[in-house]
Amino acid sequence: MDDITENTLDVIRQENVTRILDAAERLFRHYGYSKTTVADIARDLGMSPANIYRFFASKVEIHQALCGRMLATAYQIAYDIRHQPISASERLRRYVETQHQLTLDLMLDEMKVHEMIIVAIERDWHVIEKHIDRVHDLIAEIIAEGIAAGEFAEQDPVVASRCFGAATINLCHPQMVAQCLAKTNRASVDELIDYVIRALKK
Repeated sequence: MDDITENTLDVIRQENVTRILDAAERLFRHYGYSKTTVADIARDLGMSPANIYRFFASKVEIHQALCGRMLATAYQIAYDIRHQPISASERLRRYVETQHQLTLDLMLDEMKVHEMIIVAIERDWHVIEKHIDRVHDLIAEIIAEGIAAGEFAEQDPVVASRCFGAATINLCHPQMVAQCLAKTNRASVDELIDYVIRALKK
């Protein structure tokens, strides 16, 4: 098989994968993850379930791919913020504010999407751990630049990044955001961000 044919087949395969994921996400949003079957996805696309299984071994595998796609979007947002020409403090603030709003918009306003994310978290998929590691790397880079600029105190940026993530997790983790949203005895978003940024400066 020549390279052109292989490339064409790769493009066709990716187009089919994208179509399946788009349909699955649409149905998960409408009916919920637990109520949607592979047969439903196939019916929506006008194909047989066997055709779906050519690309994904199970509904769980479709779910994993969708989760990866959603996390890729979140990572790109974080990546763009990391490279903005503003101070390290402002980039960290903007990152947490943006991730918090993303969680509210995507995972709470659309509860069926929230269900899909919670299932992924409870199953402890490697795609989530990989995302956390990649985000920690971005945060560490921002903190390192803040240290170099004299904005933050001398410290290990990798450790500081992990601590920053742990301190702000209730603003980005969907379950914790859901549980804390209506509580009046919790620090506000701005209060918590101010606190962790001050800690980096000491």
